[in-house]
Order: sequence, then C-alpha cells, then structure tokens
Amino acid sequence: MSVGAAPGPLYPPRRAVTAWLFFDWAAQPFFTLITTFVFAPFFASALAADPASGQALWGYATGLAGLTIALLSPLLGGIADRTGPRKPWIAVFGALLVIGSGLLWFAVPGSRFAVPIALAGFVVATIGAEFATTFNNAMMHRLVPPERLGWLSGTGWAIGYLGGLVSLAITLALLAADPQTGRTLAGLTPLFGLDAAAREGDRFAGPLTALWFILFVTPMFLLTPDSPRSRMSLAEAARGGVGRLKATLLELPRLPGLGRFLLANMIYQDALVALFAFGGIYGAGVFGWQTIELGVFGIMLTVTGTLGAWLGGRLDDLVGGKAVVLGAIATLLFTCLGILSLGPDRVLFVIPAAPATPGDGLFASLPERVYLGLGLLIGLVAGPLQASSRSLMARLAPRDRIGEFFGLFALSGKVTSFLGPTLVAVATTVFASQQAGLAVLILFFATGGLLLAGVKTAPVTR
Repeated sequence: MSVGAAPGPLYPPRRAVTAWLFFDWAAQPFFTLITTFVFAPFFASALAADPASGQALWGYATGLAGLTIALLSPLLGGIADRTGPRKPWIAVFGALLVIGSGLLWFAVPGSRFAVPIALAGFVVATIGAEFATTFNNAMMHRLVPPERLGWLSGTGWAIGYLGGLVSLAITLALLAADPQTGRTLAGLTPLFGLDAAAREGDRFAGPLTALWFILFVTPMFLLTPDSPRSRMSLAEAARGGVGRLKATLLELPRLPGLGRFLLANMIYQDALVALFAFGGIYGAGVFGWQTIELGVFGIMLTVTGTLGAWLGGRLDDLVGGKAVVLGAIATLLFTCLGILSLGPDRVLFVIPAAPATPGDGLFASLPERVYLGLGLLIGLVAGPLQASSRSLMARLAPRDRIGEFFGLFALSGKVTSFLGPTLVAVATTVFASQQAGLAVLILFFATGGLLLAGVKTAPVTR
C-alpha cells in the first residue's frame, strides 16, 4: 500500500453474508404460503361469501397494509440511520410477522369472526414482513463491494424462493389435505391430526410461517454485523427524522435518476404485488382450483422463480439492473395480456376451448395449461425484477443515508400499493369479474416501464 493511501472499506466474512442471505429464506414463506398459494385462496374459497367478494376483501386488506407501510417506512428508515443498528427494528417487525401469521390459525370456516380474524392477521403480518425486509435491505452496502450487489441481491431472492418452495412442499405433502379425500398431495393423512374437513392444513400455513421465520432468521442476528450505535436517542432521532425526510423529498429532483426510479418502482412494484396477491385467488375463482392444484402450481412457479432470481443476479452485474428490470416488465405485460384473454372455456379472448370436467386430472383443460405456462413465466422474471430493483437502489442511494433511502424505496414500493389492489378490488366488484380486476395491472406495468426507461444510470464496470 502506498504511503498516505486511504484504506478501502472492510467487509465481513462469508459466514456473515450467508447468514444475511437467510433472511430471505426465513421471510419468504409468508409471501408463498399466505399471500399467494395457500391461505389467500383458502380465504376466497372457504371464508368469503364467494371468490369475487373474497378477492375484493383481500384487495382492501392489502391496500390498508400498503398505506400503513407507505406512510411510515421513510420516517422509520431515517430514524434507523440516525440511531445506527438495524437489527432491533428487524426484531420488532419480525415479531409482528410472527403474531399476525399465528392469528390465521383461528380463522375457522363457519365462525362469525373468521373473516375479520383472517384480514386482521394478514394486515399485521404484512406490515411486519415488509418493514423487517426494509431494514434488512439497508444492511446490504456493508456486506459486499458495489460491484457485487447484483450477486448479493439476486442470490438472496433465489434463496428466498427456495425457502418458499420447501415450505410449500412441506405444506402440500404433509399438512394440507383435500377436503373430500382427507389426503395430502403425497396421499398421506395430515400430520398432527389436522382435520381436512375443517381446513386445518390450510390454516396451519400461518403458524408454520411464524415458526419458520423465528428459526431461520436467528443466524442473521447472531452472525451478521450491524451498524454501530450512535449517541443519539430514539426521541432525538425521531424529531430529526421528520425534518430530514422533508429535506430529502425536496432534494430528490436534484438527485439524477433517483427520483424518477423511485416513481417507476412505485408503479411497477404495485402491479407485481397485486399480481401475486391475486394469482392464486384467480386460479381458484376462474378454474375452480383447490389446494392441491394451487400448490402444484405454486411449486412449479417457485422453481422458475428460484432459477430466475439466481440468473438475474448474475445478469445484473453484467448488464446493469435497469436492463434486467425493463426486460422483466416487458415479459409481465405479455403475461397479463395472456391471462386476461383466458376463461374456463376460452383462450385468446375468442377461441373456444373445452372446460375441465371432474376426474380429468390436474390442469386438464387448455385454458388451465396456458394459465400454468404464463404463471411459470411470471415466476421466471419476478425474482430478477425485485432483486435488480433492490440492487439498483443500493447503487443509487448515498451510503451514509442508506436506511433513509431504503425507506423511500419501501415507500415507492408501497405508496400506491393500496391503490393497485384497491382498484383491482373495485373493478372486480363493479364488473363482478375477476378478469376485469386484472386489466388494471396492465396500465401499471406499462407506466412503470416507460418511467424507468428514462432513468440515467452509470455504465456497468467489470
């Protein structure tokens, strides 16, 4: 080293990075089991009055959680920057994830309180999961050099998808059973004496998510270094955080590309959240899929999601996050149009197709197979979209205010998240059609892609 040269930043050992990566593994079952493939379809088909009203109620609950996250995330991120450590925040909001998920067990079909319990638990758990993820993301820049952020983010998403896959496979093979046969996908009687007729296997997705998170988030708390604590008290940080947030919002127009990126992310992430929130509900309502069909669909989608996130992280480091995200958005636009063209007895809007009949087997009709194929394509690009958005934020944000800007990143992903699901719910209610609700997402993806295309980013260096 030459005399007077400033030492480069020190990064933690591999075990600390690996422990951080397992946060995604710990948190993903909430999104896989509860928001998409097991509990959400169960809510629409077994708790709500009918699938359309179930989709609408789920949309309103998703919107309420998103509005709460949008209002608080930048402020809390700024407070965390001023106080230092992120792990205490992860612990607090992780506890909300655990409590909300555990509540879902008590949403018993036929109970007068089943619907409010399910929606309340879902809202609380969603707030916990999203805030815990925000503070976990803010640790990224301390773990690897900037040129490795694409790898870090993509690998984290891939490990998360794999965790969702394993948890879903366990649920389908050992816990959730067909109400008619009383058998799981593996042909077994559910573990722990879970009653198939009372849909206890579907409801057990909540406690399983809670226990899974507690178990697998622990290595991050033990092994991954945190930011040092400042001398500022929480009250002082809160008072200063409000002023800092106002100044940052006024500063955004002077930060090249960052404000436009946050606006684009706000719109296309909203569409992606709604697409996943209603994907399983759509299959249950339009094609009559039950837990087994939805679970197999989820396993296949998660496999492609794992592969896509892993490949996307490497592609990110080669061509840049912006290019990866734009390609993913174009693919999602195509899939939304394809799904919109499907019905139980048609494809491409007007081409008739024989609907499935009882006893035909899994995905027997042409519309079901097309929906399956489009779902696998969504899985392939959803991981790269989210992972490259995260790494692009880490590259664009000022390092000394990373928590604040990841709070804005969470804000941009959530500030209209109440709008997208709510508009889907309103369109579904007004037209009494699940397809009408999906049409809203096409506009969101197109607008987000056009905004992102105008963002100027630094050339990729290798």
